[in-house]
Amino acid sequence: MTVTQAAPLVRRGARRNPDSRWAILLVLCLSLLLITVDATVLHIAVPALTAELEPSAVQLLWIIDVYSLVVAPLLIMFGTLGDRYGRKRLVLGGYVLFGVASAAAALSPGPLFLILARALLGVGGAMIMPATLSLIRQVFTDRRERAVALGIWSAVAAAGAAVGPLIGGLLVSVWWGAVFLINVPILLVLLPAAARLLPDSRRDESRPWDGLSAVLSVLGILALAFGLKEAGSGTLMPFGASVAVFVAGLALLVWFVRRQSRLAAPLLDIGLFRNRAFATGVAGVLLGVFALVGLQLMLAQYLQLVLGDSPPQAAVRMLPLVLSAVAGGLAAAHILPRAGMRATMSGGLGLVALSLTPTLSWGVESHPVMLGVCFVGIGFGVQVALLAASDTIMSSVSEGRAGGAAAVEETAYELGAGLGVAVLGTITTIVYAPGLPSVPGVPGAGMDQARQSLAGAAHVAHQVGGGAGDALLTAARWAFVNALHTTVVVSIVLLSLTAIAVAMLLRRD
Repeated sequence: MTVTQAAPLVRRGARRNPDSRWAILLVLCLSLLLITVDATVLHIAVPALTAELEPSAVQLLWIIDVYSLVVAPLLIMFGTLGDRYGRKRLVLGGYVLFGVASAAAALSPGPLFLILARALLGVGGAMIMPATLSLIRQVFTDRRERAVALGIWSAVAAAGAAVGPLIGGLLVSVWWGAVFLINVPILLVLLPAAARLLPDSRRDESRPWDGLSAVLSVLGILALAFGLKEAGSGTLMPFGASVAVFVAGLALLVWFVRRQSRLAAPLLDIGLFRNRAFATGVAGVLLGVFALVGLQLMLAQYLQLVLGDSPPQAAVRMLPLVLSAVAGGLAAAHILPRAGMRATMSGGLGLVALSLTPTLSWGVESHPVMLGVCFVGIGFGVQVALLAASDTIMSSVSEGRAGGAAAVEETAYELGAGLGVAVLGTITTIVYAPGLPSVPGVPGAGMDQARQSLAGAAHVAHQVGGGAGDALLTAARWAFVNALHTTVVVSIVLLSLTAIAVAMLLRRD
């Protein structure tokens, strides 16, 4: 259903209860917060989860990453299904699935079960997320109020990813499964509130829905991620087979793009990317979230396994990143009209790259204040860049194509989160494993497990104990720091190049 069709119904509802639209916004933002928090809530829980379930390096990356990689390709599919069969129905169904998957994840007996539960969480999240933005456009018919509501939505989306590790650090000190189980009581409150408050939308069953396009996008992204992870670790298949899976994923996505350009009613409007400002904005969202989520995972492990912080201590140490992200969202609304989209987006990305640079030259152990300053710059810069990118995306298309543009922005957000963990996690694994030499007194099988991840090395060191265990943990920490520096260099280069591209491609206005 279009915004124009929905407006008369919403206006009548607004006259009966003028405050209901803000209550609806609260329900939608809480729903969005659940979805975005789950993308990063496990970052600080990695050591506790590794000790409990003993996953391999690839299994650990999939546990963290499968959620975002399932959400990303399903967003456009469920966005079109919501238009076809009703958004409210889809949101309520997503709540139920998200709650069931959360309980299953909390009670997982092993890594594979947890991966499947996290994938199911992704399906539930993908059912909810597109409707949050569509319903805001439907309920807020006044353009100025809609701008405020969309600004709040954008701030919640970015803050959710930043606050995830903080919540995870506090909950994992009780029990690692609590990071999932906390969703259930929240959903039990949201479900009746949404059933009462959310408006029904007219169904548009005249628009054809292409199931093959949905399958191609989902399988393409998953194959791409699986091939990338396996090429870095080679746990489940040889390197050649991993590359073949990666290439197959690329081929499926090429098929998907070509099919969209031929369909009268595509799932993804490829024509939007012919607009230079739109494509630049999407790249800004993708790279901004890529850097934020991927680096959060690496830094959370660094704080706990290298500096020795407990989960709550690591969460508190990352608090400046959360607070600065919120401050960045508030400040960006004032910076954007004064500096313009080009300067705000490129400046935000440049600030993130600049804030990462000191971690390469100074020992953070000796300069904890510098680490806090770096976190402030990362959180503030990412949020400013994301808000400018979002404004660029929505300002570069007509009102009639705004729904498709919003779906692409949401997809870029979740795909950036998934690829951030996949790419930066794989780079870290590739550099870390050969950088860890054999340690006398540690058996071969133990060294193989230690080379899979720093969390695995800490687990083996605890089992071995004594001088050999201490030597293994010291060597593993040095190897991880070296790998983390490589990951940070890659992030700095990508962010800097994106900032330069934004400055060159966007108009000054």
